Amino acid sequence: MAAAPTASAFSRRLLPLNALKAFEVAGRHLNFTAAAEELSVTLSAISHQIRQLEEMLGVPLFHRTRRGLVLSPEGQAILPDVQRGFDYLAQALAKLEARRTEGTLTISMFSTVAMRWFIPRLSRFQAKHPDIDVRITTSMKPIDLEREGLDCAIRYGNGDWPGLTATKLFTEELAVVAHPDLAGKIHKPADLAGLRLLHSQNRIEHWRIWLQAMGANDIDPTVGPVFETRSFTIQAALQGLGVAVMDPAFVAEEIKAGRLVRLFDRSFPVSGAYWLVCLDHMAEAPRIKAMRDWLLEETAS
Repeated sequence: MAAAPTASAFSRRLLPLNALKAFEVAGRHLNFTAAAEELSVTLSAISHQIRQLEEMLGVPLFHRTRRGLVLSPEGQAILPDVQRGFDYLAQALAKLEARRTEGTLTISMFSTVAMRWFIPRLSRFQAKHPDIDVRITTSMKPIDLEREGLDCAIRYGNGDWPGLTATKLFTEELAVVAHPDLAGKIHKPADLAGLRLLHSQNRIEHWRIWLQAMGANDIDPTVGPVFETRSFTIQAALQGLGVAVMDPAFVAEEIKAGRLVRLFDRSFPVSGAYWLVCLDHMAEAPRIKAMRDWLLEETAS
C-alpha cells in the first residue's frame, strides 16, 4: 500500500466521499453485499471503493475471518467519525431544504383518512397557519418520506418505525353504523343475522373482531360485499346497502346529520393506531411542528 497521506494533504484536496460512503455502509452492515444493495451499486464497485480508500489511507479497514467480515482496528477507530460526518452533512442539507420549502408542507395519508377525517378539518389548520400551503398525497403502499419528497405522513400501525419520529394521534375503534331505515330494524346483535355486512378490503377482520367482542358468535363475519376502501364502504352504508363496522371518527358528520345511525352505543378499540411520522432530523422543522401541534389539538377535542 502507498504511504499514508498527512492530514494537511487531505485538507488540500477533495475528500473521497463515494469511497467514504461505501466504507460507512459496509462498516455498518459488516457485509459488502448488503452495502452494495443499500447503495444500489455492484459488489465489485463496493470492493473497488474500499480498496481505493485503503490505498489512500495506507491501512487496511477490514479483515476477513472465518466468522465473516470484521473491521480492522483502524476501521473501528474512524467509523464513528465518518458516520457523524455524514450525519452532519444530512442535517445541513435538511436545514437548507427546510428553508427552501418552509411555506409548503407535503403530507401523505390513506385516502379514507384524507377524505373522511383530515380534509374536513383542514380549514382550521389554514386559519391558524395561512402561510403554510398543505399538499396532500394518498397511498395505500409503504412510503419512503425522503425519496418521495414528503415532509410527513399519517400512517397506521404500532408507531415503531426505525429512523422516524412517530406521534400518536388516536387509537382506532370499531362501531356499527347503518342507514336510518335499516337501523330501525336492528335492536340487538342477533338482528344482524341475514343482513348484508359491508366490508373494507384493508380492514377485512373488523367484523369478526366486533362480533366476538359482542359475543355474537353465531353470526358469520364473512358474509356480505367487500369494498376496496373504507370510503366506498361508508358510501354503501349511506345508500342503505348494508351495515358497516367503522371507526366513528370517519363518519362523525354523517352521524351528527342523521344520515347514519350508530347502533348499540358500543365501540371496541383495536390494536393499531394512527400516527404522524416524519424523519428524525425533520421533527422540529417549524412547518412539521405546526402540523403536529394542530393534529394533537384536533384529536384531543
